[in-house]
Amino acid sequence: MIAYGLRFRLLLTLCVVGMMTVALTGCMVGPDFLKPKPKMPDNWAEAPKGEITGRPPDLSVWWTIFRDPELNSLIDRAIQSNLDLKIAEARIREARAQRVVVAAAYYPEIDSSGFYQRTRTSENANTSRVTAIPGGTNLFQAGFDASWEIDVFGGVRRAVEAATADIAVAVENRHDVLVTLLAEVARNYLEVRGSQIRLGVAEKNIFTQQQALEIAKARYEAGLSSELDVAQAGAQLATTEAGVPALETSLRVAIHQLGILLGQSPESLLDELLPMGPIPAGPPVVPAGLPSELLRRRPDIRQAEQELAAATARIGVATANLFPKFFLTGLVGQSSVSGSDFVQASSRYWTIGPTIDWPVFTAGRLRAQVQIQNEREEQAAIRYERTVLTALKDVEDALVAYSKEQATRDSLIKAVKANRQASDIANELYTRGLVDFLNVLITQRAEYTTEDALALSAQRVSSDLVALFKALGGGWEVDQTP
Repeated sequence: MIAYGLRFRLLLTLCVVGMMTVALTGCMVGPDFLKPKPKMPDNWAEAPKGEITGRPPDLSVWWTIFRDPELNSLIDRAIQSNLDLKIAEARIREARAQRVVVAAAYYPEIDSSGFYQRTRTSENANTSRVTAIPGGTNLFQAGFDASWEIDVFGGVRRAVEAATADIAVAVENRHDVLVTLLAEVARNYLEVRGSQIRLGVAEKNIFTQQQALEIAKARYEAGLSSELDVAQAGAQLATTEAGVPALETSLRVAIHQLGILLGQSPESLLDELLPMGPIPAGPPVVPAGLPSELLRRRPDIRQAEQELAAATARIGVATANLFPKFFLTGLVGQSSVSGSDFVQASSRYWTIGPTIDWPVFTAGRLRAQVQIQNEREEQAAIRYERTVLTALKDVEDALVAYSKEQATRDSLIKAVKANRQASDIANELYTRGLVDFLNVLITQRAEYTTEDALALSAQRVSSDLVALFKALGGGWEVDQTP
């Protein structure tokens, strides 16, 4: 029996030394994260000729390319006060705190306790041979107990690895929120200016059509034309006036949305933005750089990459649960039945020793958890691939939209010039009685339609440029991450 006890102590000592050695050598189960290398096209299919490999402009402050002080001011204020950004900042702080929680498993857990207890044993109920002490006894006890899980198979280290990746996910999420915010501020500002220009076009045409109505009435009263001309002129005027409320609605809705984006009440920017201003325009061609640069520029791609890293690390966390866990536990304190000798060395007690915990039967639960993490890692890898493809599509769409809308705008400029000339000629000929009033109506309607379409196209050209900058992942560099 004595020899068996010695052998057991020796075996136990070797186990402790062995697990400490393994821990120091850094054994970790589970796969290591490998940064994905997706296949990227060499150039953009929709890039303008001669600009395929052009270096993109400074994407960190892309909105300054419009040279609009009001837009610059709105974006600066949005960065400071947007509520979605504040939520994203809170998520970063949450992720950092969670890492502290996970990393605490590296260290021993120490608890303290103390109590006083007075006990009196019933003399009549005492069936043992020990004589009950009259008046009862005291017990004073205080001490510390500690437990330390030695991370032999790297489960804790994998958990910290995952928590660190979660912090990176939260940071990139804030970058992505910022990129979206900048684009939304610019898009709504362009909506404001576009609606104002279109309102100006409508008001100018209303004035012109009112003059045409007066001419038609004068000619009717002079017996030079029929009442039909008056009715048709009045109908066209009313039709143009009917489009004004919708434009005013679009204008105010965009201003309200800008107020929300700036973390203010919806009506807070009405006095500032209701005065008319021009639609800011960008350069005709904006080089998009190389597709491979999206991997480092787009926050959503970097976020998906860190999500994949976290999912990979959690496979190791689940795998470590299949192996035994090693603990060092200890207890030290003072215990006495008398307060007078409580602090003396003779009242001291302690115990220390290793513990091994290894689940023997879990009905497949632990292996199923490993499979769950493997499936989640595969899902994260697929999401990463999908995010990259979506980013490529966003840029291609923005490039073709920006290019084609400029062509539309250029054609509308020619159409507006021609329709204005036709309208002037028709009015002059009608005043002389050389053409029917229907020609005046047709040319006026065409002039108004093309002028309105030109204003809308100018707005869309700038909006498409904003979409291109967003697709390229521009703007997050100005972020001051907490």
